[in-house]
Amino acid sequence: MTHPDQDHTLLNQIVNHISEEGYDGLGESMRLLLNHAMVVERSKVLEASPYERTANRQGYANGFKPKTLQTRLGEMTVAIPQVRGDVAFYPSALERGRRSERALTLAIAEMYVQGVSTRKVSSILEKLAGTLDISSTQVSRAAAQLDEQLKAWRNRRLDSVAYPYLILDARYEKVRRDGVVLDAAVLVATGIDQNGTRVILGVSVALSEAEVHWRDFLTSLQDRGLHGTTFIVSDSHQGLRAALRARFAGVPWQRCQFHLQQNLMHYVSKISMRSTVAAELRQILQAPNRAQAEAMLKIMVANHQKTAPELADWLEANVPESLAVLSLPPEHRARMRTSNAAERLNQEIKRRTRVARIFPNTESLLRLVSAVLNEISDDWESSKTYLNMNPPSQQQAA
Repeated sequence: MTHPDQDHTLLNQIVNHISEEGYDGLGESMRLLLNHAMVVERSKVLEASPYERTANRQGYANGFKPKTLQTRLGEMTVAIPQVRGDVAFYPSALERGRRSERALTLAIAEMYVQGVSTRKVSSILEKLAGTLDISSTQVSRAAAQLDEQLKAWRNRRLDSVAYPYLILDARYEKVRRDGVVLDAAVLVATGIDQNGTRVILGVSVALSEAEVHWRDFLTSLQDRGLHGTTFIVSDSHQGLRAALRARFAGVPWQRCQFHLQQNLMHYVSKISMRSTVAAELRQILQAPNRAQAEAMLKIMVANHQKTAPELADWLEANVPESLAVLSLPPEHRARMRTSNAAERLNQEIKRRTRVARIFPNTESLLRLVSAVLNEISDDWESSKTYLNMNPPSQQQAA
């Protein structure tokens, strides 16, 4: 739908930039190409070129909106074509990284059309969506389009590679149901595959973190082809351990050492003792092997049995759950001794969910969390290896 003369002029501009600037001209050349591609794509969506009269037109061009991108060629400001009328458009070239923004906008839009918005929510919606002139039909249509993409990602097959390491975590978000605000549990599974690549395997949302939710979530991962798991890390979430026994019987479980050390403080009554007790526990967790760790634990328990019996009992019952990591290659222990990788995911989720604060329903929450995690997983899968699955210690042992 573009005129040949326009393409010729664009080509001349690009050639001139590269001829005059060399490699330094690549950024500007890419900007020109991207701007042109977005205009062409808008014309295809509208089924009409700029100023063209046609019976098939689906909407109207409505100028441009600047957007600054961070690219490998440096910072680049492009002109995103806008449309008006009953048609949705966003350039496919910029779609990656856009899912979470769309999901957040939809969450706020749902609140708005349901009449539960505040002045703050309305201003956020206007900033993100560019308008307050929305209807429930428009919101439903946009949600259905995004939900289809995210559902495909959540249900994708996992059987192409094995995932030896599995990290599980849960967080809570506020959801409105029948006029009442409730806590919804967001379950997230992260895997490290046989090649050492970190991948987000799945996410689930329900109004409970009971065993049945965890068991259904783990079952869905296995039904999608999750296999080869030899080590699982998580905090001691309610219901999780029973679900693991049902779905991953015999697979070693590592209780997150970071949360264990936090829980320890609840059993140290004297503030003056806390630094000493924390140092004792760190020595146990950093032992070179399990035998030494258990010997050190036995000594620690004996030292506190008379003066702090509750602490001694807690140590004896809970610390062994955090020693499974000592069976792994030394090179893997630093990253597999805690669920901190999941905690960083939680921080990124929170950065988005705190804008909405209270979600209009669980579907809206699942949509936003899925979009955020989908984008993070894409970045992980295209970045460098997270773990060397054939470390030097294993090579020497062989």
